[in-house]
Amino acid sequence: MAKVALHLTGNEDADAVISRDPLALLIGMVLDQQVTMEKAFSSPAELVRRLGVPLQAASIAAMDPEEFATVFKEKPALHRFPGSMASRVQEVCRMVAEEYGGKADAIWKGAPDGAALIARLTALPGFGAQKARIFAALLGKQLGVQPEGWRAATAPFGEAGSFISVADIIDAETLGKVRAHKQAMKAKARAKA
Repeated sequence: MAKVALHLTGNEDADAVISRDPLALLIGMVLDQQVTMEKAFSSPAELVRRLGVPLQAASIAAMDPEEFATVFKEKPALHRFPGSMASRVQEVCRMVAEEYGGKADAIWKGAPDGAALIARLTALPGFGAQKARIFAALLGKQLGVQPEGWRAATAPFGEAGSFISVADIIDAETLGKVRAHKQAMKAKARAKA
């Protein structure tokens, strides 16, 4: 992974984990639903602490599911839905171990184009079309993963100068812009309901 410091959690140590470990970053994206972005992307660092070893896809995939869920449920829980998200993380790790040689970044390294990258990501458990586009935009904007056609494949999240997703957060100011956008979208949706 590129030597880029991500700033998604508001915690320097947690940001360091997702900056240096592609699996941690991928797990953070898996967890990025129904919790704050900060919680989702800081949970991999807490998972490392609880396991006492660096994250390894094959090791996580091989853990007893109940034991792994217990690690997720330990207070404070790593997610709002710790049991189901522990299962999802194990499923993603199993796929990384079996299909990508245990290397999460093999998912995006060497993708021939943006469409292929999105296809690889949407094949992961829990990655729908929007989550795949957001994660690919994060990879493109912040980590230099820019296969041909990546901006079109990640639209609207890959657009330059946008502040609409985690892909756009590089500091406290951009976090505020993304939050303001999300709040405006929620208000708009409520107004339509």
